[in-house]
Amino acid sequence: MRELWVKIDPDLTPKEKSRMIRRTATYVSAFIIEPQDYELAKEAGAKETASPTEKGEITIFESPNEAAKNKQVGRKTCVVVTVKTRADEAKIEAAAEASVDYVVVECPDWKVIPLENLIAKVHGKTVLLAAVSSEQEAKTALETLEIGVDGVAAYTSNVDEITKISEVIVETKTRTDEAESARTIPLLPAKVTATKPLSSGARVCIDTCDLMREGEGLLVGCQSNGLFLVEAEVHETPFVAPRPFRVNAGSISLYVLAPDGKTRYLSELKAGDEVLIVDRNGRTRTTNIGRVKIEWRPLLMIEAECQGRTVKTILQNAETIRVVTEDGSKSVKDVKAGDAVIVRFEEGGRHFGTLVKEEKVIER
Repeated sequence: MRELWVKIDPDLTPKEKSRMIRRTATYVSAFIIEPQDYELAKEAGAKETASPTEKGEITIFESPNEAAKNKQVGRKTCVVVTVKTRADEAKIEAAAEASVDYVVVECPDWKVIPLENLIAKVHGKTVLLAAVSSEQEAKTALETLEIGVDGVAAYTSNVDEITKISEVIVETKTRTDEAESARTIPLLPAKVTATKPLSSGARVCIDTCDLMREGEGLLVGCQSNGLFLVEAEVHETPFVAPRPFRVNAGSISLYVLAPDGKTRYLSELKAGDEVLIVDRNGRTRTTNIGRVKIEWRPLLMIEAECQGRTVKTILQNAETIRVVTEDGSKSVKDVKAGDAVIVRFEEGGRHFGTLVKEEKVIER
């Protein structure tokens, strides 16, 4: 669990400090306090306190060297650094190398780039906490460089804002846990039984905010329980340059597998929405959509059989659209009966995109 610290404003009255700690103590890991407020904080329910003296569970030092010396005598140590230059970043690196327990980073000017640098250099070596004053600042810090900081220190006396920051931490953990559990999904080979050219219809290109590799794409299909893995436009061709951010996903009415395990219609998607990138081994990751482009093009239907059931998808009838196979991919122009393609197949039906395994739904 990522940590939440709260800095208690020394200008508050003792009554205000006590009330603030009582209202937030259940979800705050540690309070940054003045030494004279130690007894007050403990009486109000603080689990741990951090202050510039030994009166507290965590001692705050001005320099990494001082912190390192006290670390050797068994005290929990913390260094607070205001980052304005690269020299300030070097202080934090030194603290991490000295095995200081915690580093609180204050970024008054540039907020994102210093955190990116520090996460890259000290992740795993110390507990890196970013000083924030709002829910949005906390969200940015926890998502910076994908890894995010190890926690945040709330520099605000607004209890409602502190509560919102704690909720962001919980949401971040939940998303991380869900991503870990859903990182790989089962895929199966399906045998193509027929292909059929169709007339023109509305097809959807999904342009993402990421770059995909060979074997990666989106899972789409006519039936919610049978989705074909359509590859991103990652291949060089004589007439079209690669567009590795794009999946030409097919007919506007198709289902697409979303990051939360639900299905959505391609017609619903828009810029800013999340979409699930999948590779032929079932490995997944989430990205956002940068653009949805709908155009009218000739279409092609592909039918395949998986576990005795027929599944279908409708894609644009063009050489650049490719379905993923176990050892490569194949242009829809070359797909023929007997070929094996990769699909996501599952039992049950869907209710507003949510899988209901016990429900019997017929989609033809």
